[in-house]
Amino acid sequence: MTTLSPPPIPSAILSFDFDGTLHHAASDPPVPAEFFEMIRKLREEQSVIWGINTGRSMEHMAEGFLESRFPFLPDWVVAREREIYFPSPSGRWLPHLKWNRICEKEIHGLFQHTRKLLSEIRQQVEQHTGAQWIEMTGEPAGVISQSEEEMEWIIDRIEPLAAAEPHLTWQRNSIYLRFGHRDFQKGSSLSQVAAHYSLTAAACFAIGDSHNDLEMLDPAHAAMTACPANAIPAVREKMTATGGLITQAAHGHGSIEAVRHYFPGR
Repeated sequence: MTTLSPPPIPSAILSFDFDGTLHHAASDPPVPAEFFEMIRKLREEQSVIWGINTGRSMEHMAEGFLESRFPFLPDWVVAREREIYFPSPSGRWLPHLKWNRICEKEIHGLFQHTRKLLSEIRQQVEQHTGAQWIEMTGEPAGVISQSEEEMEWIIDRIEPLAAAEPHLTWQRNSIYLRFGHRDFQKGSSLSQVAAHYSLTAAACFAIGDSHNDLEMLDPAHAAMTACPANAIPAVREKMTATGGLITQAAHGHGSIEAVRHYFPGR
C-alpha cells in the first residue's frame, strides 16, 4: 500500500481525526468507499494533500488502515496528537525527525520538572475515583476513567492543581486522558505539517469530533473547520463560535459532506 502520486505544488492540507470522525467501527466498511473516491478526485483536480491526525500510536494507526480497507495511504500522519510521520515510497512510516525530537525532548523535560505535581494529581485520582493511572513507554502519565462523568469530575479536580504549571496540559478523548506539553498537540502538529508543504493555516482544512480535536479546529491552525453530526457538545460549540461547519451526516459521511462543502468539485 502506497500513497497517491504527489502533486507538483500542493494547494491545500486536509486533516482528519480518525476514530469517531472518519472511522466508525460499527459501520461496514468503517470508512466509506466514497471517501477515497473523493480524495482521489481532489488530488487530480485540486492538488490536495491529506492526512490523519489522531490520538492513536503509529502502530495502532497502521492497524486502522488495514481494518478500514484503505486503498492507498494518507500523505502524512500525526500520531498520539503530536508525532509526525510521512510514508516512504515503499509504504514504510518515517518520523519527521526534527519535530519529533524537539517534541520528545520538551515533553521529557516537562515531566521531569512536574514529577511532584503529577504525583499529587495521581494521588487525587486514585484516592477519590476508580480510574486507572497509566504509565508506559512514551506515555509517562495518563488516566482511564470508568465513565464520562467520572472523567469530568477528575478534570474539575485537577484543573486547579495543573494551573501551577503553564506548560502542562492534557488531551482527552472520552474516558481517556493523556498528559502532555501545551505546545505539542493536534493543532501545532497540523501547522508543522502545513509548513512542511510550504502552506499556511489559510490552506488547511480540519475535522474532528472530540476534546482532543479542539486545538486542531482553531482558526490559528485551520481556516476551514468542521465537525460531524456525532461530535461532542464542546466541539459543536467551538464550530458555532468560530464559524465552522457542523455537518448533517455523522462519522465518515460527515467528513465527506464537510470536504465537499469547502472543496466543491469542478
